[in-house]
Amino acid sequence: MENMKKWFSKYPDSIPNEIDIPLLSVPEMLQQTVRTYGNHEAISFYGKTFTYNELAKMVYAFTSSLQQSNVQKGDRVAIMLPNCPQYVVSYYGALSAGAIVTQINPMLVERELEYILNDSGAETIIVFNAFYPLVKAVQLKTNLKNIITVSLEPSEAAQVEDYTFESFLGKQNGQVLPIEIKPEDDIAVLQYTGGTTGRSKGAMLSHRNIVANAYQSGEFFKNEIQAGKEKCLTVIPLFHVFGMSSCMNLTILFGNSMIMLPRFDLEEVLQTIKREQPTIFPGVPTMYVAITNHPKAEDYHIDSIRICNSGSAPMPVELLNEFERKTGAKILEGYGLSEASPVTHCNPAFANRKPGTVGLGLPNTAYKIVDVATGTIEVPVGELGEIIINGPQVMKGYWNMPEETAVTLREGWLFTGDIARMDEDGYVSIVDRKKDLIIASGYNIYPRDIEEILYEHPCVQEAVVIGVPDQYRGETVKAFIVLKSEKTVTTGEMIDYCRAHLASYKVPTQIEFRNELPKTNVGKILRRALREEVLNSGS
Repeated sequence: MENMKKWFSKYPDSIPNEIDIPLLSVPEMLQQTVRTYGNHEAISFYGKTFTYNELAKMVYAFTSSLQQSNVQKGDRVAIMLPNCPQYVVSYYGALSAGAIVTQINPMLVERELEYILNDSGAETIIVFNAFYPLVKAVQLKTNLKNIITVSLEPSEAAQVEDYTFESFLGKQNGQVLPIEIKPEDDIAVLQYTGGTTGRSKGAMLSHRNIVANAYQSGEFFKNEIQAGKEKCLTVIPLFHVFGMSSCMNLTILFGNSMIMLPRFDLEEVLQTIKREQPTIFPGVPTMYVAITNHPKAEDYHIDSIRICNSGSAPMPVELLNEFERKTGAKILEGYGLSEASPVTHCNPAFANRKPGTVGLGLPNTAYKIVDVATGTIEVPVGELGEIIINGPQVMKGYWNMPEETAVTLREGWLFTGDIARMDEDGYVSIVDRKKDLIIASGYNIYPRDIEEILYEHPCVQEAVVIGVPDQYRGETVKAFIVLKSEKTVTTGEMIDYCRAHLASYKVPTQIEFRNELPKTNVGKILRRALREEVLNSGS
């Protein structure tokens, strides 16, 4: 494990390699903050603010209402909401009742929603009222008993035969029955993976996993984040594990404020930055693309933002440089996955950032790069392999999937499925997912190598590369490109550009220009959707 020790030397004396993580449940972490920062702002949502004391009262009321509805320890409570104060109340309220939060993407279709509700066994759901008809459509095929709807505006309130959020809070009796939570044993969250390799899997994140990741991140950034004084622009969906951890739980640990928005709308985001002056902005590359390409971004005083944590998808180096030139902010690209609560690595503010890498491991996190074939041999510095991780943030396993758990968790190590390399200082570069590898004429081609070059082209706004079937090569490279506004380039010119910057076997043989690319709610480009589209079209 010599490789693993190298990056410890990059830590300053103020940040230890191993920290003592309190044995707290997630609700106890909130209670700890309330005692210290009770009168501080916890949430700002379209001009309405809530202090930590006010948040705690709402959480208490929601917990009481759940208990009055016979929600027991270990029951699954689904949350299907955009970012809003009710999300935070539902999340912490359910955990305070000893329930397990099941995170649900509001954009799921009926079949996907039915699967997750049945797989988790959830009997209670808190849902945005726009998706109430979808939940009612699957109710009889699931175990759902309690449906609680949330409207963000009084004018939006739907007529429902179940509970509104306000009427559900009316069920409380002013008391909360004490629940014993064992942080290391008890599951807090079922975080469902995207299902890109078959059935969606529920990563079982314990209270210990989630609290540990908040403390690990907090220690890593403690010289940058001032407790009780920061404002975090919270536009990444909280149902996504990155938003849950880096926006909600980390902000709550520090007693800071969440500036919440339910979706990424560029003009609304810029107006919110101008009005609220957030200091921290966790985001994904497509968000930074949008802001960078706005012609008057500087007019919105975006220089209030000091730190941007980029995650969920690789950050092209050219994009990082352009965003920082325009805003003055510092982007710290990191890495994580649902199975690790999620953060394992980040570029440090306390040492050299290395653009194109995801930085160093967090405190208490071990990692190594092993051979893809067996996963048992640690590869030399600079060579490609699968990154595997060990630490207190690593999940307990997959919900009701012992075989998949055994493949992913081996002898205490989380096998990520990501191809990476480590340099001599311990910095990690994520090259691609194993399943995204393109094998053309026997050559291994990693899409990110090509995408980095495409993003350096002055006309390219977004790009993604996939492998498509080819009779001669087995697979060949296809690039999907979105051009910047009012820019033009031909297919031939783009291929010539690639030939000048890439080995011949990596040059795309097919290029398709599009007005937009399919994305998840978080803004991550859906490579899988493009691959399926090509396969279904037979091209």
